[in-house]
Amino acid sequence: MAGKTYRKIRKYYTRKVLYPLLFNIHSLAPLKENKVVFLELRYPELSDSFRLIYKELKEKYNLDIHCHYLHIGTLSRDEVHVKMMDFMRDAATAKYLIYSEGRDIQACIRKRKGQRILNTWHGAGAFKRFGLSREDKSSGSLEKSIERYPEHADYDIVTVSSPEVVWAFVEAMGKEKNPGCIRPLGLSRTDVFYKEEYKKKAFENLYNTVPEAKGKKIISYAPTFRGRITKASAPDKIDIEKFYETLGDEYILLIKHHPVVKNRPEIPQDCSEFAYDVTDTLPVEDLIFVSDIMISDYSSVIFEYSLLEKPMVFFAYDLDEYYDKRGFFYDYEEMTPGPICKTNEEMIEYIADIDQRFDKSIVHNFREKFMSACDGHATERIIAEFFEPSIEKYRK
Repeated sequence: MAGKTYRKIRKYYTRKVLYPLLFNIHSLAPLKENKVVFLELRYPELSDSFRLIYKELKEKYNLDIHCHYLHIGTLSRDEVHVKMMDFMRDAATAKYLIYSEGRDIQACIRKRKGQRILNTWHGAGAFKRFGLSREDKSSGSLEKSIERYPEHADYDIVTVSSPEVVWAFVEAMGKEKNPGCIRPLGLSRTDVFYKEEYKKKAFENLYNTVPEAKGKKIISYAPTFRGRITKASAPDKIDIEKFYETLGDEYILLIKHHPVVKNRPEIPQDCSEFAYDVTDTLPVEDLIFVSDIMISDYSSVIFEYSLLEKPMVFFAYDLDEYYDKRGFFYDYEEMTPGPICKTNEEMIEYIADIDQRFDKSIVHNFREKFMSACDGHATERIIAEFFEPSIEKYRK
């Protein structure tokens, strides 16, 4: 009880007093017109939501670019706190702030006059509810917590993958007073799926990582996690041995768990030449390129995968339970561009007969609805819209 009270007091003090004060003190200095700050919450390097924008800015413009890595979920609370304070000091004089997620550290400070804030949101489409849209009956006071400690800043632009999903982001981020900040400019990271050199590199990475993949078709299993992020678990209902027995002559199976999952199900030893855990060895864009069939459940990876218009299977054995805890923006059974399976037998039967059963037009229509702004030119559009013509004076 004492520990819980301490955490509440600490959160209030840092978000309501310390961080805003630190930001305001350093805001006494003038804005630096060519200064750009990226904030990466979890990962030790820039994630794919940032990578192409960073590369374009670095190669073509003379800008003062800073990157902050908080390592939330990896470092201790005190270590993260130190990094947050460093971010506050640095962000206070940056003309441009760029995020890819929502977090109370971003919303606890008031944007300076002349400052611009971009969120290159990390999930395509609109699948699972999040933020103020989330239907998490187990969390009780979730909505009150978000209202007390908002997760979204005063954005100038939030990039989304199509006009279709704008409404969902307005609702989830609480942007009813400024719906125009939600912009269907496309997602920068999806530009790679239109570049042949990335596809070639993806297959090179696959064969270097899993040499046994040569000459085989690829089934990828990319589920989302279960539970809360801090105690995330991986689903373990896929029967790898049954897949091997039926499909092993033609396919291999690549498994990529959500990165927040620490303890992953083991692959049976007798399936070691068929199934491979590539969570730490293949980035998701490589997996999308090399897969012939994608098995997922409630992961937003299906939106990017639809750009290549390949078959998908949905292993939703716990659909009712997941819906009760999380909820969806769209009716799950109507939106999914592939068969919904509750058993391993259903999945195997579909894959074994996939040439006759796969309807490409369903995936194409899904792509047109949810990914229409992801046309290979999102990065250039985002830079042009966010930085405005004033960036041209810094062009190399």
